[in-house]
Amino acid sequence: MSESREFCPRCGGAVPERRDPLPGDPSGRDALLCDDCYFDGFELVDAPERIEVTVCSGCGAVRRGDSWRDVGARDYTDVAVDEVAEALAVHVDAEDVEWGVEPEQVDENTIRMHCRFSGVVRGTLRSAEVTVPVKVSRGTCDRCGRIAGGYYAGVVQVRAEERDLTSEERETALEIAETYVADQERDGDREAFITEIVPTDDGPNIKLSSNRLAQNVAARITEQLGGSFESYPTLVTEDGDGNEVYRVTFAVRLPRYAPGEIVDPEDGDGPVLVTGVSGRIRGIRLTTGKEYASSFDEANAPEAARLGTHADATETTVVTVEDENAVQLLDPETYEATTVPKPTFFDDDADVVLAFKNGDAVHVVPDESPTE
Repeated sequence: MSESREFCPRCGGAVPERRDPLPGDPSGRDALLCDDCYFDGFELVDAPERIEVTVCSGCGAVRRGDSWRDVGARDYTDVAVDEVAEALAVHVDAEDVEWGVEPEQVDENTIRMHCRFSGVVRGTLRSAEVTVPVKVSRGTCDRCGRIAGGYYAGVVQVRAEERDLTSEERETALEIAETYVADQERDGDREAFITEIVPTDDGPNIKLSSNRLAQNVAARITEQLGGSFESYPTLVTEDGDGNEVYRVTFAVRLPRYAPGEIVDPEDGDGPVLVTGVSGRIRGIRLTTGKEYASSFDEANAPEAARLGTHADATETTVVTVEDENAVQLLDPETYEATTVPKPTFFDDDADVVLAFKNGDAVHVVPDESPTE
């Protein structure tokens, strides 16, 4: 490399002729130094003498300044690696940097991180080793503190109109709430949580961390299971600025009838197996197999007599198919042969079917219980 006409501003020695600088090359006074002076006191890595990190003992979140961050670490070693990675700084002039870390568990709360670095600076491979002790302390984040203290701002009460909730409706409502809240947490909302689920004979009461969360849960339950909800705010306190703070109860009312119920609209066309309740009652006529839908003005609460449920049907033997409109079965209670209407869903090759008896009338029902 030929000598240039430039001299090192520190030692006065001649500086070798350099190529034209590229983006990212050293600039300013350091760019004029000779290699000996440049590397004199050069530090490839700037590392703190010690790192202290607070981890929530409840959820594993890490405290960063005045806030908590979910890091998804599997254990405290992962937390230490992440903290060291953020705290270390590699010299800006280094290229092709590679690094590795070897954790050493000193005790339950201290992890010594042995870090090795290498990088190319001014065409020279440089390496460095640093050891950073990480002290882990345990605390409680705001979220876990609120959960532990039983804090909640909104309540979703799930009930049904003029009937008890089915076990499927209870399970589905809770699944909707838990899935939605989990999605909010996964999207980074640390203030989203279910404080408590209180089961009652009438239905579950779901306590949630915010009114917004409770309202969205109520909306999703009625969207999937039908019905509607109303809100009832209660003033509980005032905040530090004098603003009123309300706790809101969202009363969900599922439709009067549930999928799987057998009802009689009393319109002369026979009983209906309810298959859907969103918007309007929909179902299957057990006498014919034709589809049924309540009128728009009746919506999902038409006047109908409750006869039973799909679960009340029992297996019985097919005696013979009389014609396209009638089939002979054994009465599921008296075991006498009786002629009943033959619906379109009846399988002519079936030897056994499900039958529902109401009074003296026997009806064939579909094999599968309907769900929304």
